[in-house]
Amino acid sequence: MSRTVDALLAASAPAIWGTTYIVTSQLLPPGYPLTDGVLRALPAGLLLLLVTRKLPPVDWLGRLAVLGALNFAIFLSALFFAAYRLPGGVAATLGAIQPLLVLFLARIALGTPLTARGLIAAMAGIFGVALLVLGPGAALDGPGLVAALVGAVSMACGVVLTRKWQPPVAALTFTAWQLTAGGLLLLPVALWVEPPLPALNVLNIAGFVWLCLIGGAYTYFVWFRGIERLGPAGVTAFGFLSPLTAVLLGWLILGENLSPAQLSGAAIVVVCVWLGSRPARPRLA
Repeated sequence: MSRTVDALLAASAPAIWGTTYIVTSQLLPPGYPLTDGVLRALPAGLLLLLVTRKLPPVDWLGRLAVLGALNFAIFLSALFFAAYRLPGGVAATLGAIQPLLVLFLARIALGTPLTARGLIAAMAGIFGVALLVLGPGAALDGPGLVAALVGAVSMACGVVLTRKWQPPVAALTFTAWQLTAGGLLLLPVALWVEPPLPALNVLNIAGFVWLCLIGGAYTYFVWFRGIERLGPAGVTAFGFLSPLTAVLLGWLILGENLSPAQLSGAAIVVVCVWLGSRPARPRLA
């Protein structure tokens, strides 16, 4: 399969993750961020385990616990906590530092070259996301800011370690292991912190099915597959597509307005995704 197809499949993951805000706000019962995270990860992981029919070896359980925590348990907890404490634009802008973190972490852990193009694309992408989603009246909240940063660092570390700790199994199997590990780690926290879900209606069920099957099983499979085939630096710029999708869906479905600044931000994001996903050239360091 060509690099272009691999890149398009990997890019579809954060583009679909951009639907999470509108699905959560319009279809899911409010006030259950941790439960939402469990239902996004654990059923998808168990489903993929049934498909792959391969359990992890005992000597991999420790690494899977770390990956499950970084990519799912810690990340999802921090993501939803920040979403409740910060305006969406502030949270998205702080989360946009993840590609820049991945570049430096991949250089340290994997020896991946740092390129001027990659660094420029990452920094310009942060600026583009800020234009796209950050409003003039954005309020700041200390715990929310910390949570957003923790989420960005957690996912960045998870992306790099997913490539460094690549087991000799298919990407679908590795995805099943990580989703299940993350969901199991988050489950007791959700049960302890949050009350039971209310009776679900058809829209609630549709929202959970979308987040589990499409936003969970499919997206994380193509995302981890992309990390395996393209490397962390080759996929991380695609993360800018998530806020872009969220803004476009707000415009198309919820009737939200797009300002000239937001349109400029969208254009910058598209250019940065293109630049950041191109193959690496000679290193700076």
